[in-house]
Parts: sequence; C-alpha cells; structure tokens
Amino acid sequence: MYAKKRHRLKNGSAAKMVGAQLATFRRAAGYTQESLAERAVIGADTIASIEQGRRLLKPDQADLLDKLLDTKGTLAAALEHMPEMGMTPLWTQQLFELEKDAATISSYENQVVPGLLQTEPYTRAVFGNRLPAYTHDELALHTSERLDRQALFQQKAPPTVTFVLWEPILHLHLSTDAEHKEQIRHLRTMADLPGLTLQVLPLDVRGHAALSGTFVLFETRDHRQVGYTELVGGARIHEDPEIVSLLAQRHAMLRTQALNIQDTKSLLERLGE
Repeated sequence: MYAKKRHRLKNGSAAKMVGAQLATFRRAAGYTQESLAERAVIGADTIASIEQGRRLLKPDQADLLDKLLDTKGTLAAALEHMPEMGMTPLWTQQLFELEKDAATISSYENQVVPGLLQTEPYTRAVFGNRLPAYTHDELALHTSERLDRQALFQQKAPPTVTFVLWEPILHLHLSTDAEHKEQIRHLRTMADLPGLTLQVLPLDVRGHAALSGTFVLFETRDHRQVGYTELVGGARIHEDPEIVSLLAQRHAMLRTQALNIQDTKSLLERLGE
C-alpha cells in the first residue's frame, strides 16, 4: 500500500471567500446565476456551488469570468494566492491520473455509487458519513475534487467505461429521499451516454464473481493494463499481469451475472419514480 504522501489543495474557507466575491461581482454586473452560466457555458449548478464554497473555482473559469464580469483579473489573482492545505494521499492522485489517461475503464462497486457517477448531494453525503468526520473545509474540498473528475466524460475522446454496481447500492439512502431519487435518475441518464455501459448485479443472483470487494481496471492510451483495489485506509495499484488478468476475469464474469443493459435501465426507471 502506498504511503500517504500529501498533495497540496486549496483551503475550503478561502474557497467560500472567492465564491462570495464571484457572487458580488455577478450581481454588480447584472447577471443571475443562470444568465452568467449561459454566457460562460458553465452549468448553473456549478456557478451556485462555487459561490457557496462547495466547489473550487478553476483557473480557466476564473480567467473567463474575470473577462465576462470585467473584474480585471481579480478572481484569477484570488485563486492563485489562496492558502493551501495538504489533504489528498498519493494513491488518490494516482487514481486521478489513471482516469485522465484511460482509454477504457472497467469498474465494479459494492459499497456506494462510483465517484464518476455521483451527484453533488450524494458525494457530500458519502464524505459526510466518514469517521472520523471531515471538517467543513475538508468536506468541501473532497466534494469539489471528486466532482471535477467527472469532466473526463466531456473530453473530446472520452474513455469507454463499463460499470457493474451491486444492487444494494441503489437502496442505500445516504441523504434525503429527494436527493436519493436524483441520484437514481442521474444513473439512468448516464446509462444513455455513448461509450458508457451500466449494469446492476441483482440481489437474487446465484453467483457472484467479486465477493472479495471493489476494483477498477484501466487500459491507458498507450495500452498499459493497470488494476486498482481499495483497502481500509488506502488502496493498491496493480501492474502485475497475473493480478490484472484475475481482475479482468472477475469483471467479465460479473457482466454475465448482472442484469443486461436494458433490464438495468428498466430497474433504474422504476426506482427513480
């Protein structure tokens, strides 16, 4: 298991301050969150989350918003000089890099909805259940970081992704009923993305090829095969061909044991009603 070398991230209290600045500049320029989002080609929910300090403003977003709001580089300068705090272990950074470089991703999850498919309320609820509990700043930073990973689906050439989820995940209510329904409906929407396959492994299945736990398989764009497994307090990156082959066999078997694509969509539609 990799040592917990820390990567430097921006401080959440400062993120709230920058968000408040953005809200002030937006109102002074006569924009609503929705109208600014339309001009900047950024989701209105993203603008709202940044203003509330739940998501970090990105450098390219800061540059664009400074131009639209005529704030003469104020947001970019504030972002550049935000105080930092070390939070993210090396193995998490390695996971991010694997996702960015992936040609294919094959995932099995039996605990929670995979991070790449989570809504913002669900992500906050997942991190909110951590023990020992995160501080408000830590919670904001981890939520922002996880949601930012989903940008890979907007890449010019996104990876081909296959998810197998164990059915109990869909019945785990980590937040309000409305937010739970939102997460289920989001899964149904994501299931229609080109290049993304989502299957549910049902509770009444008579075989289960991955009782030992969750894992992810990556094929990088230079055709390197890498496995990822999680442990208590950390994770492990696997490049041993025998281990990677074993994980690939498990994933292939899981897909035969899971509901097919259409039955999975039908299940999500029923649960999202």
